[in-house]
Formats: sequence, C-alpha cells, structure tokens
Amino acid sequence: MFNLFRPYVFLLLFTLVIQGCSKSGPDYVPPEYIPPKETTFTNPLLTSGPDPWVIKKDSFYYYTHTDGDKIRIWKTKAVSQLASAPSVTIWTKPATGPNSQNVWAPELHFLDNKWYMYYTAGTGDINNGQRIFILENSSADPTTGSWVDRGSIRDPANDFWAIDASIFEYNGTRYLLWSGHATVADLTQRLYIASMQNPWTLSSSRVEISTPTYAWEKFGAPPAVNEGPEVIKNPNGKPVLIFSASGCWTDDYSMGISLLRDGGNPLIAADWTKSANPVFVKKPENGAFGPGHGAFFKSPNGAEDWMIYHANSAANQGCGDVRNPRMQKFTWNPDGTPNFGEPVKINTPVTKPAGE
Repeated sequence: MFNLFRPYVFLLLFTLVIQGCSKSGPDYVPPEYIPPKETTFTNPLLTSGPDPWVIKKDSFYYYTHTDGDKIRIWKTKAVSQLASAPSVTIWTKPATGPNSQNVWAPELHFLDNKWYMYYTAGTGDINNGQRIFILENSSADPTTGSWVDRGSIRDPANDFWAIDASIFEYNGTRYLLWSGHATVADLTQRLYIASMQNPWTLSSSRVEISTPTYAWEKFGAPPAVNEGPEVIKNPNGKPVLIFSASGCWTDDYSMGISLLRDGGNPLIAADWTKSANPVFVKKPENGAFGPGHGAFFKSPNGAEDWMIYHANSAANQGCGDVRNPRMQKFTWNPDGTPNFGEPVKINTPVTKPAGE
C-alpha cells in the first residue's frame, strides 16, 4: 500500500512546498510596486499658525502657536509631519479678566522638572492691556495632566505692556526676555531682559537691550517694533539673540540678531551688539512675505539645526491667522553667527530633518 501511494505523497508534498515559497499570493507586493519611503516634506506645515514654537524633550517634539482664544499643544516625533500630529487644548481664555482677550505667542519650557507655558493675553486694550502669564504642569508629558495658573510675571516697578516671553540660561542664571513698552504713552516695542528667581518671579529689574534704530526695524511705524526674542547658543556656547523687527502687518517683517560679547553680562545693555542688517527677509518669488517670529530646534538625530517661523504666502495679508508655519535647516558662519539663508519656496520638496 505504501508503494502504491508513494508517487501521490511526493507530488502532494512538492506542491505544498512550491505554494509555500510562492510570491504570488494575495498579500504579496512585488518590490517594484512598494513606494519608496518619503524623504521630503513641503512648506507650509499647516494652513495657519502665527508665532510657532517647538521644543524637544526625549524623543518627542511639542509644538504650539497663537490661537487667539486658547492654547493647544501638538505632540509628534517628526515636526515635518505636524499636519498629521494630534493636538490637545490645555487652556481656554476666561470670559473676563486680565487674560481674557488676545491670547498670543504661547511658548513651552521644561524648567525644574516641570512644564511651563508662557503666553501673552490682556484685557482687550491692544495698546496697554497685554501682559505675560504662566501655566504650570508637573506631568512628564505636557499633553497630559493638569495645568495650574501661576498668574503673571512682571517687573513691579515697570509694569507696562509686555508680550512674547522667552527663557534662556547662561552661566548658571536664568533670564526672561520679552518685548514691551517703555511707558504707557510710548508705544515703541523694545526688547527687555531680567533675571529670574523662579519660573514665575523675576529677581531683577528689567533692562532694555534693543530698540528699533535701523530703517529695516521701522517698516509700518509708528510703532517701530522689536519683538519675538529668542536666544540660541552657537557651536561655541555663545548666546545669540534672534528677534523680529518692523510691523507684523507689513510684508517687510524680518529677523535680526544681537550678540553678547565674550564674557559679557546679559543684564548690561552695552554688552549686546545688534547687527546693522537683517538676517532673514521676505522672498516674494518663494511665497514668503513677512517671515519672522522664529524658534529653533535640533533634528531627531541631533546633527542638524532647524528653524521654524511664520510668513504670509502672498503680499498684503497682514498680521492675522493666514500667517503659516514653515521650517528649514540652517548652518553657522565661521564667526559664530547663524546663516539662515533665504525662506524656502512653498509647495516645493524639502529634505526631512536627519533621523526622521
């Protein structure tokens, strides 16, 4: 009996082996039909997003921008894929009070093992009502847990209009930077700095470190504008102050830099030297009008420096929600200053950050 069925058994086993090794089943996709891994992205990242901010902690990036009536945080491992990232609303403006109107420029920082969200809001008086407020969260992930209202941060002796708070640390001291008015009547936007006792309290009086002096800082004046201050460290660890200048309602909103001298004290105005020319300006043929309010971050593998900023995609679009976020890589000049190049063209492939 065994001999009789041996040819049949052999044929059956051969057929099963061939079928098992076959690459023509319903789930098989020939290599030539597998799409290559996407290696590029296009700007803008979102259709709307004034005053963008990005911070990286561990393997995640957290993003936020001006929403006007609330604060949201996006969480992603790839900033270039921001459009598909989930977001959560962490705070909504109250109906009345000192922070009930015009919620602008939220900026997230991880300080003393807690998250702090600095934001601008006011009473509705655009000229004098805006101040800087703080939220605190002790969760490891800022998109979870609860936020505690830490009130406002201000210089009691000079409690005037203040927006665009940012934080940096240098030589063991933490500093607050912001844009503000010298008096109730003087509407020129200047850059101020003060040292910090803790994340919600200043330990020094404010010091003015920049006021609009050059023509490129005065488009749309009055008022002339310096705002959106951010400090990044160059490869040698030297602080570089990046700021935006001219009215955001103009197409000539741009970015400038100011350098702290070697061994300088951030609280001494004379220790800062502002560049006579802007370092990042409009590029109409690339769909970039009024580029500014930059923030800075490393690629996922830590090898590249990237900037995120907002701009309008067409002329005369003003200072509203149509401003959209874009990102691009930048390098460093031999003298330790950043080389931002020019705004990249919208709707054109850009190579993703290394490590995405």
